[in-house]
Amino acid sequence: MKKNSIDKCSFCGLSKNEVELLIGGVDGFICESCVDQAHEIVHKQPESTANFDVNKIKLLRPIEIKKFLDKYVIGQDDAKKVLSVAVYNHYKRILQEKEFSNGDEVEIEKSNIILVGETGTGKTLLARTIAKMLNVPFTIVDATVLTEAGYVGEDVESLLTRLLQAANYDVKAAERGIVFIDEIDKIARKSDNPSITRDVSGEGVQQGLLKLLEGSKVNVPPQGGRKHPDQKMIEVDTKNILFIAGGAFDGIDKKIARRLNTKVVGYAASKSLEKIDTSNFLQYIAPQDLKSFGLIPEIIGRLPGLTYLNPLDKQALRNILTEPVNSIIKQYKKLFNMDKIELTFDEDVYDYIVEKTMEYKIGARGLRAICEEVMLDAMYNLPSDKTAKEFRVTLEYAKEKLELSTKITRLRVA
Repeated sequence: MKKNSIDKCSFCGLSKNEVELLIGGVDGFICESCVDQAHEIVHKQPESTANFDVNKIKLLRPIEIKKFLDKYVIGQDDAKKVLSVAVYNHYKRILQEKEFSNGDEVEIEKSNIILVGETGTGKTLLARTIAKMLNVPFTIVDATVLTEAGYVGEDVESLLTRLLQAANYDVKAAERGIVFIDEIDKIARKSDNPSITRDVSGEGVQQGLLKLLEGSKVNVPPQGGRKHPDQKMIEVDTKNILFIAGGAFDGIDKKIARRLNTKVVGYAASKSLEKIDTSNFLQYIAPQDLKSFGLIPEIIGRLPGLTYLNPLDKQALRNILTEPVNSIIKQYKKLFNMDKIELTFDEDVYDYIVEKTMEYKIGARGLRAICEEVMLDAMYNLPSDKTAKEFRVTLEYAKEKLELSTKITRLRVA
């Protein structure tokens, strides 16, 4: 190209004297810095919708799915089996859609799932691990922020906005994704009877969720927020989106116990009572218990895969601490290893952490809360200590750090 009086980059405007390399083109120049930025932008660009291929979904058989879940989640075998079968059947249904279009009259319906279990037992972790295995878009949404359309809060369509964002706005990918609706028990209606007045954050939200769970074409605001006439919408078909709902359903065990007792009548009463494990009523959960808790029958019918998660005992918490691929202790060891410090724990420290977690009754999340308090000072000081090559956590050290912790004091009071 012709030489100008001052050669400069056509993108950033820097002159030839201000950069190390200036590449000339037909009608302009580009410097080495802008070349690097352009390369980075191109490689970060999300894949085109046209490139999405459902056949790339990594689908394992139910037994293989459960084995994969076992690497990340301790125990909860019943929930894993229900989840494995439901996910396997759901994605078989997607991969074999073309058979229905070729004249096959048998259409497989979607089986959404609801997980019932105490806080910290692994409901969210199970859903997240399934999404990781399948390599499909996944999002977690909190049902507590949802309100009926037209009221302060978020519309139910915001669930799909989050899924679109997780899929980099690839609509075809999002339409094969997984949505985990957390805290679904918080949108239960206030009584078992249908409301005669507006229940905008309870029954109203359940009514709004029906069309999403069943499968329909929904107009979704791409950036979330309220719908308004001038806003551009993206149409999403929820027919092939798998919805997994989870909730603690605090107090539902009493409703289950009441239902079981009503069935124990007459001569067989004592024998029937002996067969019931009163330490874990959740294993006997049935759809009518969800209805008596406050979920409307239409929602329950659209969540046919009902399963429960067992409360975590000491042994389960001990295993969660050290055994999974992504266990808390392995994470701390990796963090210290990045600073070239070898971290070790005495065996009795694990038992102490588990005992404290059981004391505060906050499930597996409590393990991390207590570990953070034990490790805080070490994680603060050791990265700056150039002589530190190894660090050993003893029972005395753990007790000392935990006793001084203000956070654990707050947990104890709560």
